[in-house]
Amino acid sequence: MPEQFTVIVEEGEDGHLISDVIELPDCHTQAKIYDELIRRTKETIALYFSDRDNLY
Repeated sequence: MPEQFTVIVEEGEDGHLISDVIELPDCHTQAKIYDELIRRTKETIALYFSDRDNLY
C-alpha cells in the first residue's frame, strides 16, 4: 500500500466535510469536523485495501 495519497476535502451543502481519495476509486467519506474526517479517511483507505485483498 502506498504511504501517501492525494485527498480532496470539500464542504457539502449540509456543512459536512467530504474527503475523496483521488487514487482510489469510490474511496470517500464525510464528517462534521476536520479531525474526524482525517480519522475516517485513514480508516476508509485501510478498508479499501483490506476488501481488495479479500477479493483475490
